[in-house]
Amino acid sequence: MDLSNATWRKASRSTAENDNCVEVAGVAGVVAVRDSQDPDGPKVVLSRGEFRTLAEALKDV
Repeated sequence: MDLSNATWRKASRSTAENDNCVEVAGVAGVVAVRDSQDPDGPKVVLSRGEFRTLAEALKDV
């Protein structure tokens, strides 16, 4: 999947001091996730339902 034109947003819990920063982008019905410290590195692409399940599971972490 071509993510070169994706508009990435930093996750709300990510901060400048936090080493665990992720960014997300909604693209063609899916959600892409990447490490904001390594924007050219690997990306994970999830369906919107999978992303919702992941986000719900991480709320309490």
